[in-house]
Amino acid sequence: MKLVATVPDPVEYHLDLTVNPRVPKPGERVHLKFDVHDPWKNNPVKKFNIVHEKLFHAFIVSEDLQVFVHDHPYFQNDAFQYDMTFPKPGMYRILGDFYPEGATPQLIAKTIFVAGNSPAPTPLAPDSSPKTGQNIKVEFSMQTAQPVAGKNTQMRVVIRTADGLEKYLGAWGHMLAASDDLIDMMHTHPFIADGSSQIQFDLTFPRARTYRIWVQFQRNGIVNTVHFDIPVHS
Repeated sequence: MKLVATVPDPVEYHLDLTVNPRVPKPGERVHLKFDVHDPWKNNPVKKFNIVHEKLFHAFIVSEDLQVFVHDHPYFQNDAFQYDMTFPKPGMYRILGDFYPEGATPQLIAKTIFVAGNSPAPTPLAPDSSPKTGQNIKVEFSMQTAQPVAGKNTQMRVVIRTADGLEKYLGAWGHMLAASDDLIDMMHTHPFIADGSSQIQFDLTFPRARTYRIWVQFQRNGIVNTVHFDIPVHS
């Protein structure tokens, strides 16, 4: 009998977030603990696959979209641990990206509230103008002038640098897209990339909102992060 490898059914695992202190304040060091449990018996998960050189990717975004962090909690005492200082009050969304052994990749968002008055909401205006990072210039364009929710959008990035890029965490680039209300958060990597100056990302936006898109590229050991604001239509 020939053995056939099977792909696990996509099932969402449980991600529990413990915050210490429970009501963090701006400028205060806060410890975050991420516990992962299986969806069947709620047993703690202790084995994970490495994805892009890390066991866990955490993206932390403030409700005004001004704070963006992409970092990697460490695994200790059967949980992922991370220390963070939140610079301002308000709501923060944290997207956990991890891959339990024997399961499928997981993208799960959690919410933290930092004490104090939230910043006044500021509508995002469309912005696809070229951006300058620490040591690169990034140009952004799309296949269509008006992306439509539910349909694939091709996004082209051109990196203006004479000596090329280096892979960052095993990929030629990283992208996080977040809706302006922070309900939708998506982490993806280039669809087409070979180390040259031209990179293509493909993404399907789930709703008609304005999305802030952060892209990250590495050159000469420096990680550059820039963002663009893209309205998506219904």
